[in-house]
Amino acid sequence: MAKPSSSPLEQINSAIKSQNIFKNIGVFRSDNVWGRGYPDVASFNAHASDTVFQALEQVRQDQTHKVTSLVFTATQGQGKTHLINRIRRRLINEDNTVFIYAHVLNFTDLNQVNFHFQQTVVDSLSRSNAEDVTQWQTLATSMINNALVNVKPRLPKTLINKFDKTYKDYQQQGKDLIDNLRTKIKIPTNINPYIVRAVLWTLSARFSSYAEKWLAGEVLEASHAKDLGIPPSIHSNENQESSALNVVQQIFNLIGHYSSIIICFDEIDTGENYSNDGLRAPQVVAVLVKSLYDTLEQSRLSKGVIILTVMMPDTYRDLFSSMADGGISDRLCTFTQKKPIELNFLNAKSMIELVRLHLTDFYSKRELVPPEPTYPFNTEQLKKYVKVNRPTMREAINWCAENFKVENEVLPENPSERIELALSRESESDFSELIEDSAFVAHVLRFGFTVLIGECISGTTATGDRLNNVIIQDVVDVLPKSKNNDWINFKIIGTEREQVFKIGVMVLQQTHGLSIVAGMNRIIDYQTFDLTRGCLVRPKDKKIKRHWDSYKLLTKLIKKQGGEWVYLNLQDLNLLIKLYTVNEQKDAYCLTDEQIRDYTKQRVLKNALLLEILSRPSGGIDESSIEVDDPFEDSSTLSEIDEIEQLENLFGDDEENDEIVDVENHTDNFVKEDNTPEVQIEEHEQIPQKTAVQSVESATTIVDSGVLIDMADTLSTNVELPLPKDVAKKSRRSKVAKLQSNPSATPSPETWFTRDYRGINITSFTFNNIEYEVTTWRELLITICTLIKLHHNKDFAKILEIRGRKNSYFSKNAADLKTPEKIYGSGIYVETYLSANQIVKMVHRIITTFSYAEDSLEIQTHE
Repeated sequence: MAKPSSSPLEQINSAIKSQNIFKNIGVFRSDNVWGRGYPDVASFNAHASDTVFQALEQVRQDQTHKVTSLVFTATQGQGKTHLINRIRRRLINEDNTVFIYAHVLNFTDLNQVNFHFQQTVVDSLSRSNAEDVTQWQTLATSMINNALVNVKPRLPKTLINKFDKTYKDYQQQGKDLIDNLRTKIKIPTNINPYIVRAVLWTLSARFSSYAEKWLAGEVLEASHAKDLGIPPSIHSNENQESSALNVVQQIFNLIGHYSSIIICFDEIDTGENYSNDGLRAPQVVAVLVKSLYDTLEQSRLSKGVIILTVMMPDTYRDLFSSMADGGISDRLCTFTQKKPIELNFLNAKSMIELVRLHLTDFYSKRELVPPEPTYPFNTEQLKKYVKVNRPTMREAINWCAENFKVENEVLPENPSERIELALSRESESDFSELIEDSAFVAHVLRFGFTVLIGECISGTTATGDRLNNVIIQDVVDVLPKSKNNDWINFKIIGTEREQVFKIGVMVLQQTHGLSIVAGMNRIIDYQTFDLTRGCLVRPKDKKIKRHWDSYKLLTKLIKKQGGEWVYLNLQDLNLLIKLYTVNEQKDAYCLTDEQIRDYTKQRVLKNALLLEILSRPSGGIDESSIEVDDPFEDSSTLSEIDEIEQLENLFGDDEENDEIVDVENHTDNFVKEDNTPEVQIEEHEQIPQKTAVQSVESATTIVDSGVLIDMADTLSTNVELPLPKDVAKKSRRSKVAKLQSNPSATPSPETWFTRDYRGINITSFTFNNIEYEVTTWRELLITICTLIKLHHNKDFAKILEIRGRKNSYFSKNAADLKTPEKIYGSGIYVETYLSANQIVKMVHRIITTFSYAEDSLEIQTHE
C-alpha cells in the first residue's frame, strides 16, 4: 500500500506551536518507574537490560547459585530510571517474576533501613499490572493453583471476583476458607504461617488493604486483626527494625517458590545523612544488599533472586575501597565478576530514534502525517548535536525542548492578540488524558495561583464557601523535601482578613489504598510541613473506600483539622491548561511573563477550582464520594453447600474463549490441519454418568485429595454424581482431537496470525515497513487501532463489524465491554481483556477488513 501523503504543513506547524512535547520530561521521577513511561529506545543501553535478563535466566536454571547481583553505573540524567522502567515493563505481564523497586530517598532514617525496606517491598508488591492485578494477588493465585494441583488453574481476576462471597459461604457453615487453603499450601517451616494467611487475604476486595498494611509492619486495630485471624502486628513484641529484615526474608523465600525476584535499589547516592554507625546511604544500602545476598534461600526449588543496584561511578569506587572488608563489596556485583555495567551516552542512532519515537506519538494523537518522522528536526542536525556534545539522555531531551520550533511566522503586534492566537490553536487539543497526570495538574494549578499573587480576592464559591479579602503572598515548594517525597505538590502562603494561612495542595489520583494512605499521612502532618490547612485535589469519581485507613485520615483532615477535598474536573481545569500551555510556549509567540500574567489574571480570578482551594472549607464530607465496600452485607445465604461445591465456585471455569468473527458472514478464521470431517458431541447429547462410588474413587484424578474432605460421607450409595464439568469438556475436546488427527496430513505453513503466542512476550511489530516498539500484546492492539483510525478516518466505523459469536469487541458504549480502551480520536472503544492469541487474531481481522495484505504486518517477540 502506498505511503500516506503528509498533512498540510500549516497544520503540523500549528500543532508544534501549540505544545512542546519535550518540555518537563527530562527529569524522570521515581514514581514513573511504575507507569507506562515515555517512548523507549530499546537499542539504547540494551547491553545493560539484556544482562539483567541473562542473569534472570541463569538463576532460574542454576541448581546451586540462586542469588546473584549486578551494578549499573551512570551520571545524573544518563537514563538510569528510564532503563529500570524498561526492565519492569518487560516483566509486567509475566506471572513468574516479581519486581521490587527501592527508591532510597524514601529511606528517611538510615537507622531504620530494614523497616523502610520492608515497607518498600510491600508497596512494590501492591502495584498493579495492566489488568489491575497486584503482584500480591498474582502470588496468592500461584500459591492456590500450585496447592490444588488437579484443579484447573485460575486467573487472578477470577479469584478476586469470587473470593469474598466464597469466604462468606464458608463462614456461614462455621468454616474458614483461608485456613482451608492454607493447609493445602506446602509452607516451608521457616515461614510464618500468618504471612501466608495475609498473602491469601490480598485476594479479598474488603480486606486486602488491611493485609498489606500488616505485611508492611503497621499495627492493625484489634477488630481488624481478629477479622483476618492474625496478630495485630507482624513484629510481635520484637523491635520492628531488628525483625523487619527477617520478615522480608520470609516474604522473599515464600515468593521464591513461585516466582523469580528482581530487587532494584535506585538513587543510593542522594543525601548527606549518616546512620548512628557513621555510615552514609550508599554504605547502608551495601550492608543491606550483603544481608539479602547471604540469607535469601538458595534451595534448588527457588526461582532465583537478582539484586540490582544503580549508582554513580564515584559511588561505586568509594564503596569498593571503603567496604572491602567483610565481603560487602564482593556481594554487590557477582554476576559480572565485580565489574559494573556502565551506561552509555547517546549516539547518533539513539538520538534519532529517541526523537522519532516521541514525535510518532505526538503526530499520531493529532492524526497528522509529518513530511519526515523527525520533523521539525532533521537527521543531520541531530547527528551533529550528538557528535559535538556527547549528551546524556536528560541533556538531549532538554535540547529538543529548546529547539522544538518551526520557522518564525508573522505575529500580531498586540500581545493580547498573540495570546488569543495561541489559545485558538490550543482549543483543538484534547486534554482528557492530561487530567490523569497528577504532576501535570499540579503544575497547572501552581501556575494559576502564581498569577494571582498580590490580588485581593473576595466572593462565594460554587459550593457556598466564602472568601474574604484573600491575598496570596507566595507559592512555594514544600519542605522538608526528604519527608514530603513529592506528595504535597506546593504550598500557598497568604492572608485572609490579615490572618496568615499556609495551604498545602496535594493532587492525589492514585487508586491503591497504600498509595492514598502515603499521601494522606503527609497532608495531615501540619507541624512537619508548616501548614495551617491541607487540601486534597482529587476527582470525585475516584472514590475512597470507607474501610480504608485513608478514609479515617480524610475524616481527620476535614472534620478535625479544617482541611478539604476539592473535586477535580476537566471543565474547571480546561482554560487553566490552555493558559498554562501558552505560558510554556511564550517564547514562540514573543510574549513576556508580565504580558502572560496580565492577560491570565483576569481570566482566572473567578476560576471555580482555584477559588474552592482558597476558600475556607465547610467541614463536611460528601458521602457520594465514599465507596461503601462490604461484600458481606446482603450476601445470599446458601444452605447445605459442601466444600467441593464451594471450591468449584471459587475455581469455576472462566467464560469460554469467544471466536472473533465477521458479523456479515460469521465465518471462523482458522486453518484446518486436514480434511477429516469434524465429529463433535452435540449439546443435547447426554454424558454418561458415574455412580457416587465410581466418582469418589476417581476423584483424585480431578481434584486434589485435600479438597475432598469428608466428601464420601455426604453421598449415599444410590446417589449418582455427574461427571465434573471440567472433565466433560475435556472429553469432548479429546474426542474431537482424536477424530481430526491424521499423521499423514501436511501441516500448513506457520504465519504470524496462526502461531501460538502463549507465554511469549512481544517486543515490537512492523506495519507497512515501519517498526513500532510495544511491550504488551494490549499495546499491539491499541496501536494498530490508532494507526487504522489515522489512515482510514472516513470509513473507520467499519471496525464495528468485527465481533465475536457472543461478545462485542468494538463499541461506541464503553459499558458493552469488560475492559474498554478508547481509540484515540474516535468515539469507539476496543475490548482489551483478551489473550495474546485472541489479540493477534483480532489484529489480523482488522487489517484485512481495511484491505491490507496479510504480509504487511510482522510481529517480533522475545522468547
